[in-house]
Amino acid sequence: MSQELRTHSLFLLLFLSHAVLSRRVPNPRQDLHPLLQKMAEEIIDGSYLKALLDLIQFQSSHVWTADLPHRVLAYLNSRNVAFTIPSLQAAMENHLEQRLYEPQKLLEDLRDVDAQQFHTAMRCLLGDKKDRLVLEDIIIDLGEIREQALQSPGVNRSLFLITLERCFQVLNPLECVEILGRILRGSTGSFLQPDITQRLPQNLCEDAFKNLSAVFKDLYDQTSAHSQKALYSWMTGILQMSSNITDDSVSWVSAESLWILGRYMVHLSFEDIMKISPIEIGLFISYDNATKQLDTVYDITPELAQAFLERIGSSNFDMRNTSTIHRLGLLVCFYDDLELLDAAMAQVLLHQMIKCSHLRGFQAGVQKLKADLLDIATENQTLNETLGSLSDAVVGLTCSQLESLSPEAVHSAISTLNQVSGWARSQIILLSAKYLAYDKVLSFYNVSQMGVLVAGVGTQALYGMDRRDLLQTLRSPVSQHMSDLSPAQQQGILSKMIEAEDTASAIVDIQGAFFKEVSLYDLRRQPGFNSTVLKEKELRRSQALFLYELLSQVTRRPGELLSTGQLVKGVMCSHIEDMSADSFLAHFQHFENNLSLLSPYQVNCLAWKYWEVSRSSMPPFLLATLPAHYLASVPASQCVPFLISLGKSQLDSLVLDSHKKNSVLMKVQQCLNDSLADEYAVDVVGNLLCHLPAAIIDHGISPRAWATALHSLRRCPDLGAEQKAVVRLRLLQQHGLPQNWTAETTKDLGPFLVLFSGDELSSVAAKFPDSLQQIASKMTGTLPPKEFLWAVFESVRNSSDESHSYDPSPGCHGVAAASSDDILKLAEANACWTLEDLLCMEEDTFIRNVELLGAVRGFSWPQLMALKEKAIQVWDMPSYWREHQIVSLGRIGLALSESELEQLDLSSIDTVASLSQQTEWSPGQAKTILQGFLEDSGYHIQDLKSFHLVGLGATLCAMNITEIPLIKISEFRVVVARIGTLLCNTAILAEFKRKAEVVFGEPTEWTSSILQELGTIAAGLTKEELRMIDKDLMPYFQPSAVKCLPDEIFKELSAEQIASLGPENAAAVTDAQRRRLSMLQLQSLQRALDGAKTRVWLDAPLSVSPSGTPSSASPPGAPTSWGLWLGCPLLVLVPESLW
Repeated sequence: MSQELRTHSLFLLLFLSHAVLSRRVPNPRQDLHPLLQKMAEEIIDGSYLKALLDLIQFQSSHVWTADLPHRVLAYLNSRNVAFTIPSLQAAMENHLEQRLYEPQKLLEDLRDVDAQQFHTAMRCLLGDKKDRLVLEDIIIDLGEIREQALQSPGVNRSLFLITLERCFQVLNPLECVEILGRILRGSTGSFLQPDITQRLPQNLCEDAFKNLSAVFKDLYDQTSAHSQKALYSWMTGILQMSSNITDDSVSWVSAESLWILGRYMVHLSFEDIMKISPIEIGLFISYDNATKQLDTVYDITPELAQAFLERIGSSNFDMRNTSTIHRLGLLVCFYDDLELLDAAMAQVLLHQMIKCSHLRGFQAGVQKLKADLLDIATENQTLNETLGSLSDAVVGLTCSQLESLSPEAVHSAISTLNQVSGWARSQIILLSAKYLAYDKVLSFYNVSQMGVLVAGVGTQALYGMDRRDLLQTLRSPVSQHMSDLSPAQQQGILSKMIEAEDTASAIVDIQGAFFKEVSLYDLRRQPGFNSTVLKEKELRRSQALFLYELLSQVTRRPGELLSTGQLVKGVMCSHIEDMSADSFLAHFQHFENNLSLLSPYQVNCLAWKYWEVSRSSMPPFLLATLPAHYLASVPASQCVPFLISLGKSQLDSLVLDSHKKNSVLMKVQQCLNDSLADEYAVDVVGNLLCHLPAAIIDHGISPRAWATALHSLRRCPDLGAEQKAVVRLRLLQQHGLPQNWTAETTKDLGPFLVLFSGDELSSVAAKFPDSLQQIASKMTGTLPPKEFLWAVFESVRNSSDESHSYDPSPGCHGVAAASSDDILKLAEANACWTLEDLLCMEEDTFIRNVELLGAVRGFSWPQLMALKEKAIQVWDMPSYWREHQIVSLGRIGLALSESELEQLDLSSIDTVASLSQQTEWSPGQAKTILQGFLEDSGYHIQDLKSFHLVGLGATLCAMNITEIPLIKISEFRVVVARIGTLLCNTAILAEFKRKAEVVFGEPTEWTSSILQELGTIAAGLTKEELRMIDKDLMPYFQPSAVKCLPDEIFKELSAEQIASLGPENAAAVTDAQRRRLSMLQLQSLQRALDGAKTRVWLDAPLSVSPSGTPSSASPPGAPTSWGLWLGCPLLVLVPESLW
């Protein structure tokens, strides 16, 4: 925040200090406006919020003149109130700071203001007054006040509650609804608890009711199921009352009520829907925005959708009419009138069903409907003839069907095929080959037409394209699909681009995430970079380190570099230390805005710099990155700003050492007094809630705070076992046993269902199978517990239509065959199939679902073996398998023996690249894949291109050490960063390190960017070379390299080098490495973990007392306290240091 904008924080102080320097007014009450007299009385009473509101009100209707401050001060003196600037300042700080950090008191104050003052406060929130009030040289930035109030934890909650309590009595209801909308849209949805409907007005005018209903519709996805039900009841209560219908046989649901309900229409009962009159449903569906509304009913159930379709059919709308189909929105996903449907109408339905992927659940039914419509649409016509009119139903075509297509048909249908989402990798490979078989030559034109299918173009083909065509491709819309390409494909394109004579121009033309693939070697050859060309490019840290250093030598304006895209990743500690105090404070906002891009070491450097130049205004979260004893210097009076600041950060990223994290959490608990008394406390702790110990979750969170806390706990990525146990107990106390849960409870508990046992979940699976399956489908990124997966499995199997194979394989009699519907619904719960279930799967089911099965992380080794045997049964021996089949295997391929891997056709680097994506290969399997590629492709080691090296991936670790020197330096140097991600053994890394020396020189010449680029390759250093590394470079080893250093080499680091590792690398030290260290080295390691300053003289608080320190004085332009850093626009702050 600029100094000019901060001026409004101190306006009352400046207002009065200006008057101190002026002459007194002889008659203090003469001509002083009553409103200003009232303001002065409120200053005397200490009601500074009221005084502010009166001043704003006065200024809005009067001209501000230079003599007014003199008159107000004279009035105060005439009342025998002897204000001095320091005493007034202290009084104002105590009052207003309390209101910021205890928003409950703010709520009480707002309840206490008079009607005119409340009116002014609401107007300020509404923003219909001037954003700034200028009183001579005093600026009151109302826009800033409004924004900060709405974003302050707890303050926005108080504003929400007071708006509900008083606004509708003072302002126009439409204005109050607008204020509520602003507050709610800036919240997380936790304000809308079920009991909030008791505070909502029941007698709103029609327009205000519609507008408030629109706010609730906008926040639908952030609202719990219980709250949705409560809000629905509030809305329908008003709608039913306004309908004036008393006859139960006549529906209160009109076309207008459906429009008002919007997404809440899915909460109508089946009976209410079936009562809707044909006239009203006809009016609704004829409304221009009805389609848009029906496109958003993502959580509608098949039963309710069928009811709506039946009522629409009962009106004058013809359900076989194209215009009607276009109006159905997501209801089309449940269309069931297929009898005597012709091919043209089936194609219309399929086109509309593209949107069905947005449905929450029921995808298996959607796929079945698409398959039925596909059969109708292709009846009496070949697939080649109808391909372009089948919409995204083409995703349901099997590989054999795709192989049967002609290149001409694919070419003609490319405008449809290139937009379809949901293709499997094997399908993309087949369709790309068909499309390119039509033109034979790979040019910009045909690649630009491919859209999502461009990922199926082979790496060798991409490398073989004309460079000018590639350049056009990168500048065209198809470039948005470059992230779908494999690393090998991306390297193939990059290699061709960099081969050009004008390498600098080629590099500049590479945009977005693709730029991260450019090698450090190529960047170092191009001195002509400027910050402008880097704005839209993603950078690896090694690139950023090099580019920041390069550009900082050209420009002396740090702000220009820090505001350039991801260049902030490259700021070194030395750059931060070299900044002047003024420059650092002026540009700190750039660091704060990009905190997620910074490494823990960079954040630690920022903390030390801030401590050095302006510790009194230091953002409190930075204290967590300093040695733990610095937290002791946080006084109790500053606990709330400390908690707010830390709660807005990600503690796991700030503090990596578990012992230090415990120290931080002990301070947090001390500040909280081991309890969260109400929802305001939950607002304050923010993300810290995820780290609070089980005891506080169990006993410290009050019943009043629990609902808000639970809303926040849902977003915690990784609760510990003890935390999960107490959350489960509290949920049982709150909701009772699972067999008594409602549908709303089941939906609201969502991710917490994994905390319950299989027996507890069995009743949920029986009562609400669809909800359970939808919850399971959202659990991406983590592997749910086996008991939860079994509950999902049982719910699917119990609700599926069990069918037996008409011609079962030997030994499969009586085994219920797994259907495609089941496999789609189960996701990770597919890991619950028995070996017999998998072996007895029908061939067509396996072919259609092999990629889904290959993506299941929970399959055991016997299950993978069974699926491999199924693949051999369906596709014959591995020697007959084609690229698209090998690619589709996923984890199933891990079950292939070395002899079976030898049979595969591995001549394509794209096939090998797909295999190398798996990380569980044994050394023998990896060696077999590597040798298979070399033999089948005819390449020797010395022939390998850079994209071959990237595609081979982890199989490079299976090379003999005598083979690595054969790799061409010209190819190796452009993929160093990729090879540096591999976790090879020490001997292999040592050989790669020797090659790196040819590229970057001796280790003593390496820079921070080179160390970052090398990654694990740096773990190939000898003990002599490691000892020679400058201590200031130690933080720039990658953590993976630190882990890969052999124990006997790691122990050769000096104590000074270890102390300089930085927090992230110190946290990467393994237990085995630690055991080899001396006492002195262990002490150094602890210093690095603590975030200690490498220069010892700065590594202790100069004072931990509240009296402050001489070095804490803030330079010009620096904020003067934590409160101001938090953005409080009302605080008046002491100029002394905080401690």
